[in-house]
Amino acid sequence: MMSLSRRHVLGLGVGALGAMRFRPATAATDGNAEVHGISVFGDLKYPADFKHFDYVNIAAPKGGVFSFIPSQRAFNQSFLTFNSLNAYILKGEGAQGMDMTFATLMARANDEPDAMYGLVAKSVQISADKTSYRFTLRPEARFHDGSKLTAHDAAFSLTTLKAKGHPLILTQMRDMMKAEAVDDATLVVTFAEKRARDVPLFVVSLPIFSQAYYATRPFDESTLDTPLGSGPYKVGKFEVNRYIEFERVKDWWAADLPVNRGSYNFDIVRYEFYRDRDVAFEGFTAKNYLFREEFTARVWATRYDFPAVKDGRVKLETLPDDTPSGGQGWFMNTRREQFRDPRVREALIQAFDFEWTNKSIMYGAYKRTVSPFQNSDMVAEGPPSPEELKLLEPFRGKVPDEVFGMPFVPPVSDGSGQDRTLLRKASQLLQDAGFVIKDGKRLLPNGEAFKIEFLSDDPTFQPHHGPFIKNLGTLGIDATLRIVDPVQYRARVEDFDFDITVERLPALATPGDAVRPFFSSQAAATKGSYNLAGISDPVIDALIEKILAADNRADLTIVCRAFDRVFRAGRYWVPQWYRATHPIAYWDVFSHTEKPPRYAQGVGAPENWWSDPTKVAKVEQAK
Repeated sequence: MMSLSRRHVLGLGVGALGAMRFRPATAATDGNAEVHGISVFGDLKYPADFKHFDYVNIAAPKGGVFSFIPSQRAFNQSFLTFNSLNAYILKGEGAQGMDMTFATLMARANDEPDAMYGLVAKSVQISADKTSYRFTLRPEARFHDGSKLTAHDAAFSLTTLKAKGHPLILTQMRDMMKAEAVDDATLVVTFAEKRARDVPLFVVSLPIFSQAYYATRPFDESTLDTPLGSGPYKVGKFEVNRYIEFERVKDWWAADLPVNRGSYNFDIVRYEFYRDRDVAFEGFTAKNYLFREEFTARVWATRYDFPAVKDGRVKLETLPDDTPSGGQGWFMNTRREQFRDPRVREALIQAFDFEWTNKSIMYGAYKRTVSPFQNSDMVAEGPPSPEELKLLEPFRGKVPDEVFGMPFVPPVSDGSGQDRTLLRKASQLLQDAGFVIKDGKRLLPNGEAFKIEFLSDDPTFQPHHGPFIKNLGTLGIDATLRIVDPVQYRARVEDFDFDITVERLPALATPGDAVRPFFSSQAAATKGSYNLAGISDPVIDALIEKILAADNRADLTIVCRAFDRVFRAGRYWVPQWYRATHPIAYWDVFSHTEKPPRYAQGVGAPENWWSDPTKVAKVEQAK
């Protein structure tokens, strides 16, 4: 099977999800406190004088090459191709890895849920009302051409991204009112009084561009010109649609800062692009790239027996994933008339036989997803708690009665592939919604045939659609799968031009403003957003605001469970599956710490891995 698991992780540093109150990351909360780090609820692991993150090896050697195929994306990036070096706008297919070429105000600690520590910013002073953040920038900050990086560049960057960035960036920056440079070393960012809780965390994770560079160039155009950066890497060789390399900046100004020590160890980081996943696997066996996280259970179970695995040149590991997995599924576009009735949507849920698919296609490697907060304590279970009921009671009569009882879970089939009981229930749901059968064909209430087109850009997902489509055919529904190229796929999805497609909801340790692009009514009407289902429900909107207003983790968990009940009652998706591990394979030329930091995207590679010269020599000798 193929899982999108970490393929659809969005955003830089943290996805934004807001709140109305934000405590600075220090014991002092009386205002104007100067701090070295921030987090959503003010909790920080590392003191002001920390030397490095605990999960890195500060003795890791520099050098070597790390090559892989993309498994994460943000904004306009694709997993299968690229045609632009501008990864922060809607136009074009942005190259993977461009974030490594830019420095940010603060950097993420991957062993904490949402903590950020100073990078370009040495410290930040937060006003008593939490609306003003005054950053002091490091005087040593430089762009790759040696020019000084100043607060004027940071103010230009934030202002430009808010005006011309990708729609997801615009959405998450709406509560940033302005960014101003007081002088070269001082940046003041002003937020709305009732801003989203983690907007500051999102803002400090955004790239800093050179104002001088863009003085003669448009920012919002797709381009293959290499932008001027200030990060640990700069763009090296590339060939559009095939590969891109990033070269380590060996005299990088920030290399010895606490947030960077032990990280960015490879001289070259190379992304390889394949349109076909089977071809991509063969490329790995031929050592065309060196690291692979396996998202296809069939491949993991049956194909990792090639000679290099048997003789030890390729290592296989299964690393734990303790983070929330998010939620993956087939999302039904409720903007289209045939999917507006929740009974129809539930009928489709009943028609998918997960048990057979998991056993027959995915080698039993996966568990059923039931919630957008899967693999976390935010999943609703059992009847609502008193605290949840207090939140939900004002919406009684506006939501299905099941919200006040047991949360909806997908049915468990008999594993036959065509569970007659579930198909009969699906047929009755369709009948009740006015979708009758005539001459063996399911008809819409207006008399037209009920047709569904599944849209995908990944041929390896075809086996998972096949049995589902067969069951829909049994119900009289004319369902087909259409596989298009990545560019056409993204264009259609951003224009909401589809019936059903697969998407993964974000995996967030601290849900905040990033839920808006996936669930809010505003996002449902915004092309390019990730609200693929077209969810436009005032109750969900109200609960999003309560998620944003939660001022401690306990309250946030309660609100998320209440939200989970309402979302699941809407039957907006056919939930798929998840796996709480990272199956990885790599040519034995690397070393890494024993366990990846809990909140890292993926397994902390390549950021915290390193090339082992002894292993490299051994593999080369074994050719």
